[in-house]
Amino acid sequence: MYRFGLVLLGLLALGDLATPLVTDGEHPPMSIAIGAAVAGLISVVLVGFAWRGKRWALAPLITLRLASALLAVPAFFESGVPTGVVVAVGVGVAATVVGVVAVLLPQRELVGAR
Repeated sequence: MYRFGLVLLGLLALGDLATPLVTDGEHPPMSIAIGAAVAGLISVVLVGFAWRGKRWALAPLITLRLASALLAVPAFFESGVPTGVVVAVGVGVAATVVGVVAVLLPQRELVGAR
């Protein structure tokens, strides 16, 4: 589950990297899109470290991914946000929770595996 969680968080980070390219400047505002791209870039680097077994990278990675998800939540309450954006935000928040839980679950070896 650990690697699955890292892949999921990495894909979300790559999505954040693309945010300035897909925004209309209003949903999300360009300043938020650029901030998301910076968080995405840092997250991609942290995923790389975590993939190589550097456990210290998990705390900042999880913090950045949760912060990114929380910053997207106002899309649910803001008027005039396109439905597609609201759906994308919902999927992103749910995927973030799944990715964080998968990374934090204790690793178990299957009996007889090897």
